[in-house]
Amino acid sequence: MNKNNIFLRNMMFILISSIGGYLLSLTGLSIGWMIGSLIVATLLSYRKPNFLQTKQGISKFWICIGQCLLGIELGQKINLSVMNVFMENSLAIIFMLIMSIVFSILSGYVLWKFSKTDMLTSFYGTAPGGLTAMPSIAEEVGANTAIVSIIQTIRVFLVILMIPMIVSYLLVTPHHAAAGNGSMMAGPEFQFTQLLWTFALVFAACGGAILGEKLKLPAPWTIGSMLGVALFQTAGSSIAGHDMVAWWPHTFMVLAQILIAASIGAMFHKEMLIGLGKIVNLALICTVGFILAMFGCSFIVSELTEITFVTATLAFAPGGIAEMATTSVLLNGDSTFVVAVQVLRIFVVLLFLPPCFKLIEHYEKKKVGLSS
Repeated sequence: MNKNNIFLRNMMFILISSIGGYLLSLTGLSIGWMIGSLIVATLLSYRKPNFLQTKQGISKFWICIGQCLLGIELGQKINLSVMNVFMENSLAIIFMLIMSIVFSILSGYVLWKFSKTDMLTSFYGTAPGGLTAMPSIAEEVGANTAIVSIIQTIRVFLVILMIPMIVSYLLVTPHHAAAGNGSMMAGPEFQFTQLLWTFALVFAACGGAILGEKLKLPAPWTIGSMLGVALFQTAGSSIAGHDMVAWWPHTFMVLAQILIAASIGAMFHKEMLIGLGKIVNLALICTVGFILAMFGCSFIVSELTEITFVTATLAFAPGGIAEMATTSVLLNGDSTFVVAVQVLRIFVVLLFLPPCFKLIEHYEKKKVGLSS
């Protein structure tokens, strides 16, 4: 298939997925564009209609564009108050990171004991370290990367579907949600100087994303572009002597939601579930339990600190950085704080969990040797 056909099929897939986002957005759900697009994209990928041919998903280009748009949105909001909140609530953040590791190990242990998967595959499958990072690390230690990828995909789907909907419908009052929607839908008036600054921020975002890829940052097209925009915005405002404002209507955030959701949905295939019924069922139960446990911990943190429940929930949710950041932006949470904690969580998970898994494996092998 030539590149033009691939491009057109990708565009068709995204456009059809966006219909689901549009329909769900009519309900007033602020995250509706992402959830609706994700549902339709998943159904399309599962059914695999011939005119779309999504067996290998859609091009990575689309999710990079969506994440870059999100990074620009977040980069414009970074300020020193975020770091102050981070430092003031360091104990709460450390507590939540420790609980993430504890619940991850517990979920992996349950999956290992009650399914036919080996121990390392179970632990790496349930570890909230990212859909791309964990399978690659699992391969290095000899775990089953296919099962790890499937379990990680299930976790991401459940987190993206459950948490935004629960937060939107149960944790945000109608007045707050309506106010948030109105404020986001009202974009800034168009000015030529703002348009020039928008192009400058896009350039800074792309540069930051490319640098992030070279430095192997997690989610580089979100984190790298966000940091690039934040630095460029700060430097430009300092030189100008006033805050530089870009033309950045809410339409860009809608587009980011659609592109991210459609790309994630396109990764799902029914072949992933063949012969894995018990493993998938246990993975679902463990993931739901993990999510509910993090809800409880987030409630405790919000009661003991000045962090809002919405922000705490999204910051510590075992989902993707870009997805939780998008949800935070749309629900008026502290999106930069959410990104900071999500990045820190992934670094902690990648740094501490592999040695923990090796220690547990060593202990189990020693125990089996003694018993025999």
